Amino acid sequence: MKIYSNADKLPQGEAPKTVTEGCLVLEGGAWTEIYTQGALDALMEEGINFQTVTGISAGAMSGLGYVSGQIGFSGRINLIYRHDKNYCGLGAYTRDSGVTGFSYFFNRIMPDNHFDISRFADPRRRFVVAATNCHTGEAAYFEKGSCDIFKAVQASATVPYASKPVDIDGTPYLDGGCATKIPYQWAKDSGFSKIFVIRTRDRTFRKEESDHDRLNHFFYRKYPKLEEALAVGNSSYNKLLGQIEDDERTGRTFVLAPKKPVEISRFEGDMEALGELYWNGYNEMHEHMEELKEYLAS
Repeated sequence: MKIYSNADKLPQGEAPKTVTEGCLVLEGGAWTEIYTQGALDALMEEGINFQTVTGISAGAMSGLGYVSGQIGFSGRINLIYRHDKNYCGLGAYTRDSGVTGFSYFFNRIMPDNHFDISRFADPRRRFVVAATNCHTGEAAYFEKGSCDIFKAVQASATVPYASKPVDIDGTPYLDGGCATKIPYQWAKDSGFSKIFVIRTRDRTFRKEESDHDRLNHFFYRKYPKLEEALAVGNSSYNKLLGQIEDDERTGRTFVLAPKKPVEISRFEGDMEALGELYWNGYNEMHEHMEELKEYLAS
């Protein structure tokens, strides 16, 4: 099984148990999320542990190791298990009817890597993930402590077209990115005065307008509201990026984004390329650490 050659050099340890006021917002992006995981490790090394974390899709999965305070947890898993067929391959389809082996991830990978469930459950820290309600086509938000948060993370990261919807209390859910690709509006609506957004694409990146109407109808004709959400998803995302940039210019919001265009694919298998992207996130977060601290203190 192919793994990243320098996986043993990733930082590790336990983050300080201090809590930082504000909301951390994590964009999704499949395997581009490895950039975020590097940035999160840098934050934990500096003792910046946001009181509230909200994520979508792969961003929701990255948030697990950050809220549990385990430096290197998420990055190490993805740089070692990427080619494990039970995590991402035939075994995943067999067990979970999708491209990600969630049962293997939650029941085998996390315990084997000593996920700190007691620290994750710390009531001082909120963890909120979004999944798309297939009936309404809208984002539904699930919070640690008031639901089965691991089932919610699975729903949030269940890739459309290639995966079966996840049932939560009789309602089918898919990837939160079907409704909104960055849970930024939730953070604003919740009234946080400090919001830090970690993006997985560079600042110039915009999505092309969707032309997948036939594909959407083929898969989701029984969910017309979901079809509508998918049809406008890219244009809504581009508009949201404009709002985030406006708020960044005014000092309302702090944003970290890759310095240069991310060339890897959403389902990248080149482990050295993924490792490089991890270190980009780690190093670029350290480069902007003092700016972030100034923003949080202002």
